[in-house]
Amino acid sequence: MPLYEYECKKCNKVFEVQQKISEAPLKECPVCHSPVKKIMSVNSFRLKGGGWYTDGYASTGSSSSGSSSTGGNLE
Repeated sequence: MPLYEYECKKCNKVFEVQQKISEAPLKECPVCHSPVKKIMSVNSFRLKGGGWYTDGYASTGSSSSGSSSTGGNLE
């Protein structure tokens, strides 16, 4: 389930709530029961490394990797 962040408009408390995507957003602060707004937060999902496309499906004539697979002389 995704984790959503909310901020209270009155007490400025920021809190996280684990909710289903299909659930309605929260409307009130659990502390002071004032209206809240959903805020954007940084997610932890990142794509790193070469990945399946670069490792297995990219054309072999591509020079984007910067490395040589021929093993020529390095003088």
